[in-house]
Amino acid sequence: MKLLVDMNLSPRWIDFLEGAGFKATHWSTTGAAGATDDAIMAHARANDFVVLTHDLDFGAILAATHGHKPSVVQVRASNVSPEAIGLALVAALKQVSQDLEAGALVTVDPGRARLRLLPL
Repeated sequence: MKLLVDMNLSPRWIDFLEGAGFKATHWSTTGAAGATDDAIMAHARANDFVVLTHDLDFGAILAATHGHKPSVVQVRASNVSPEAIGLALVAALKQVSQDLEAGALVTVDPGRARLRLLPL
């Protein structure tokens, strides 16, 4: 699974995720800082990425378009640093990896992870 980390999350996530065995790229190394969410979603879809974000708009885009891909993982916490929620995120990614490959929206917060299969 390849993760595309949105601009609203720190580039520190890359080392953390790669240390956990995932391939990860931060949007800042791939596209324009001011790119629209639609542009990020199109890039993720075309290049088989799962989008990792703190932005609820990505889930709204999936719902509005009834999209099957890309999968989106939303981090919902007041502290979105790898140190604060990284272990919960990695556990969720490992648990739902097959669903993410097929198409899913996953929301991870400190206490739980919720999965919704695509299309919404």
